[in-house]
Amino acid sequence: MKKQLIVLFAISLFTFATITSCQQVPVIDQAEVTRFISTLAADDMEGRRTFTPGIDKAAKFIEAEFENIGIEYLDGLSSYQQKFKMYSLTSESMAVTLDGKSVEAENVLVMANAESFELTDLSNATVLNVKKDDNFRESFGKARGTEGKVLVLIDPSHAGVFANYRNFYSRGGEVMELDTDNGIVMVVTKATTVTSVEIKVKNKVEAKGLANVAGKITGKRPNEIVLFSGHYDHLGIRPASGDSIWNGANDDASGISAVITLAKYFKDMGTQPERTIMFVAFTAEEIGGYGSQYFSKQLNPDEIVAMFNIEMIGKPAVSGPNTAWITGFDQSDFGTLLQKAVEGTDYEFYADPYPAQNLFYRSDNATLARLGVPAHTISTTPIDVDPDYHKATDEVSTLDMAHMTNTVKAIAAAAVRIISGEDTPTRVDPAGLR
Repeated sequence: MKKQLIVLFAISLFTFATITSCQQVPVIDQAEVTRFISTLAADDMEGRRTFTPGIDKAAKFIEAEFENIGIEYLDGLSSYQQKFKMYSLTSESMAVTLDGKSVEAENVLVMANAESFELTDLSNATVLNVKKDDNFRESFGKARGTEGKVLVLIDPSHAGVFANYRNFYSRGGEVMELDTDNGIVMVVTKATTVTSVEIKVKNKVEAKGLANVAGKITGKRPNEIVLFSGHYDHLGIRPASGDSIWNGANDDASGISAVITLAKYFKDMGTQPERTIMFVAFTAEEIGGYGSQYFSKQLNPDEIVAMFNIEMIGKPAVSGPNTAWITGFDQSDFGTLLQKAVEGTDYEFYADPYPAQNLFYRSDNATLARLGVPAHTISTTPIDVDPDYHKATDEVSTLDMAHMTNTVKAIAAAAVRIISGEDTPTRVDPAGLR
């Protein structure tokens, strides 16, 4: 690590808390960082796909590390696992009749998150038309944004694009809550109006368990929280002629290794922090960010003063090995505060250089940002050209462990003034977000 960064850590430790002569200054050790990521990205974790034994094994590993470190459970929990359920839905049967005429299944798409869905009274539904010259994508978005039961009549000229949508949305999926009040039925038909309708749909519903893994160090201001997070799920095992395990070393075993390391670092301080520090490994990021969505409903987001979401820090950024970029830089002054915290060192934080990738909205930080939290993702990987992103080649062997460890050290140092209460990022304006 650079001499200047060492000096920064010495100063930061005394800013955070007075270290007495009998206490050992905590360290961030590359060997430990390597152990964490090598375990999480090993083949026996089977790619940590949601709803598989591999992700359960990963959760137990993170839980064991939190236990060894000695951080606390979140309020109301009896373990580090924040458990919740999702519901998997697959279509079992469907019958659609318009004005007494049955409609072939290939011309129907039903989107209903309930075991059964019926529409037999048009007075209880909104009827929309997708005409020949309409933009199908915009019309689809309008239908999804309409509350209640919705019937969409689609001109046959859109049959081709409709088929693509139907193939995608008919595969089934997972939802966090069942909903009997809302549902969409889309039908390809020459009819522009209907006088009677009879639609009956039945889905198979299976409850599936998930868990975030979380802990905290309670501060003197217990209701002011600084959050460090990453996601521990990845893409699992996929058919392939070669390597079939998508280990997700960089995405995002690197972020979770950082979270565990930071938990140990701040716990080893040996003194109570001013603000509460929370450490969370989110599940189900890769299938829709469901872990962070559940987490955000279990506490008051107004109490989270900053969220350091850490993603893909295993490879040096294009600007150099001592740099990291921050998504949503213009959404709060979080990034500016981190820049100020590392002034005088060789480390640099800067704005996300890939705005076209919409990365601010593609990770777990987005869920909290939409609630006003200064929630940003810190990353270093040149994602626009990375050859291993979402591939079986995302292995520990492709990563730079010295760079990754140095990044964790810089994050720790940059967070000290926020944890101590000296700095507080401005809130994100949810109205300005997509």
